[in-house]
Amino acid sequence: MNDKKEFIPALGYEWLTGFYDLTIKLTMPEKKFRTKLIDELKPKNDEAILEFGFGTGQNIILAHERNAKAKLSGLDIDPKVREIAQYKIKKLGFDIPLDLYDGTVFPYAENSFDKVFSSLVFHQLDVETKLACLKEIYRVLKPNGQLLIGDWGKAKSRMMRLAFYIVQLLDGFKTTNDNVNGLLPKFIEQAGFRNVAETDFINTKIGTYSYYKAEK
Repeated sequence: MNDKKEFIPALGYEWLTGFYDLTIKLTMPEKKFRTKLIDELKPKNDEAILEFGFGTGQNIILAHERNAKAKLSGLDIDPKVREIAQYKIKKLGFDIPLDLYDGTVFPYAENSFDKVFSSLVFHQLDVETKLACLKEIYRVLKPNGQLLIGDWGKAKSRMMRLAFYIVQLLDGFKTTNDNVNGLLPKFIEQAGFRNVAETDFINTKIGTYSYYKAEK
């Protein structure tokens, strides 16, 4: 019996996964939004840091380049993107463990990580899954651990709202409506986090990318 939870692949369809990196380069200020994400993360020596939804590996590689003494690891549900990420990491000569899971319980003990970060994952999850994943992140974070999420947020202008329809057509309206309506901070609080805040945002060609931080 296969209990693995269904998931939305990168760009909404499995056959588009190989075009994910190119699509990001064409539609977003890639260097700016990724650099800002790692600036917010501030990886420190010996910190145990998990990237939830490592995708094709771009962010976790950047975090390792920022501080190779941080203890980075990644978790994702999609074996196809793991193959892409592992290829990149191996080519660079880095040693970063990338784990797969079945979409339910994270394969880590309670209080395992100092920080958990995630980018462009939560807009692909329905409400139930958003909350379940946030509760798992809360569980595996150490007391006073930090959560950082970069994802589509409430559109900062009418133009950004119209642009975001491109994302919604690919990833579905059911999962993305919560993000564009600004509900992600509410879900983070419901999972038990404190000091939830949107710390910054970047307007892109396809919507407003927001940064959210919280503490356990």
